Amino acid sequence: MKNYILRDENAVFFECGYSCDNEILLVLGDNKFFITDARYGIEASELVKPNVNVVVADKSLIAHTRMLLRKFSPRSIVYDPNDFSVAAFSEISKNLRINFIKKAYFSKQKRVIKSKDELEILRAAARFGAECFDEFAQFVRKNGEGMSEKELHYNATLIFKRKNTLGLSFDPIVAINENAAKAHALPSEKKLKFGDLLLLDAGVKYQRYCSDRTRTACFDENFNFSRKQNFKTAKQNEIYAIVLKAQELAIDAVKIGASAKDVDLAARDYIASCGYAKEFFHSTGHGVGVDIHELPNINARSNVVLEKGMVFSVEPGIYIANEFGVRIEDVVVVGENGAEIL
Repeated sequence: MKNYILRDENAVFFECGYSCDNEILLVLGDNKFFITDARYGIEASELVKPNVNVVVADKSLIAHTRMLLRKFSPRSIVYDPNDFSVAAFSEISKNLRINFIKKAYFSKQKRVIKSKDELEILRAAARFGAECFDEFAQFVRKNGEGMSEKELHYNATLIFKRKNTLGLSFDPIVAINENAAKAHALPSEKKLKFGDLLLLDAGVKYQRYCSDRTRTACFDENFNFSRKQNFKTAKQNEIYAIVLKAQELAIDAVKIGASAKDVDLAARDYIASCGYAKEFFHSTGHGVGVDIHELPNINARSNVVLEKGMVFSVEPGIYIANEFGVRIEDVVVVGENGAEIL
């Protein structure tokens, strides 16, 4: 792809090693222009890759972008319609004799195969994330009884940020019992009691790359986020065993040349065979990288053929309204010998 324009922060970071909340990246052949305002000019000049020209706009970013487009006069340029509002795109493109080619998520498509260096960063992010899970489990064992979901969520946020040495991949999900049946539950005033089911979905950002993990556990004197759990009711143990087996089957289905839908169906068909098809209502996974949701999508409609270096979550779940929910999630990379759990 010779000519393209980007505004998404993570997409711009991937291209030039730096991004901010007010930027446009314009690529015209061998020329790359990082267009921003004076607030970010010095930092951008220090941190962008050597082949990127930093342009500090004294007018609007769009006006400078149009000036460069008129100067170089490319015949066509690719853009992601998700990057621009209708108003912004109209302002950039008006009265220019340039063919603007719409290509959704082209940056995500470019980065679907992770490099060796990216995989090392993702492994480190996953390791740091797992350590934070252990630290939060220790905190809950000592202090959790009687705490509300809001209090637990607040403390999870502090732990996963590690005094701001790490970022958050997303706002953590901390849910007790029936609230865990809400796949993306908001924290409430519900208080944690001995014997409760507790779901934690959280991740960290390390060098801009994300981790993502979910564990469902029983709050007792041995509380931990290991995959081996012993809940207080037979139904919870049954559902947990089904979800755990479904995840294992999906991970076993990950191999070079398999389709993404095969991975999804390995989990989905098993859960359906156990009578809980309607209670598993989301996709089995999503790509993970500088965005917490990237390509490939791991769902029943995806014909994407898995390739070495693809990274994605595997996260089946069963959600029983007004009772409880169970989700188990890990991020994997496609390797020569199948899935490597990060």
